[in-house]
Amino acid sequence: MAKADETRAKIIRQAADLFNQQGFAGVSMSDIMQATGLKKGGIYNHFSSKDELALAAFDYAASQVGQRYLQALKTERTAVDRLKAMITTFSTAPDKLALQGGCPLMNTAIDSDDAHPVLREKARQAMERWRSLLHRTVRQGIQRGELPPQVDADEVSTIIIATLEGALMLMRLYDEPTHLQRAKHHLDHYVESLQINPAQPE
Repeated sequence: MAKADETRAKIIRQAADLFNQQGFAGVSMSDIMQATGLKKGGIYNHFSSKDELALAAFDYAASQVGQRYLQALKTERTAVDRLKAMITTFSTAPDKLALQGGCPLMNTAIDSDDAHPVLREKARQAMERWRSLLHRTVRQGIQRGELPPQVDADEVSTIIIATLEGALMLMRLYDEPTHLQRAKHHLDHYVESLQINPAQPE
């Protein structure tokens, strides 16, 4: 990697932590300069504006999350095991994700809202990829006879995402990991209850 590319990647990584913790409006160029050790001109050599850097930082943060899901799914075959792997991956993200501040999708969606429509659209697209992954996993489970045909993939996706994101919010608000652990325990039982029991008729 060329030195210019290395510098750009470093700026993105360090800015991603700042934006994820403090929000777009809460991060100043001075904050970015302090975090990167670069002068303003050094940053503007790679990004034309704070907006451009924020978008690149979100893309980096979202890709880090996505890579963790893909890695977790490599060895899982059944729909229930794949759903549980995604639940576990989200639940362990605060400890294992190389990103400060929690879930970048939720943080960006709340922070940008109507104030930064382009950044909000980025968050919506990233969330849609997660929803699609959950939805596809359920549909494949139905097609393979692992889940009954009456299972609603949209409903399952909403329940999993809403439960995990809500639990993460409580965990961060109270600084208490128990909230996320409870959500994981509940969702594990929930997805297990969806599967067809081979000892029973469908």
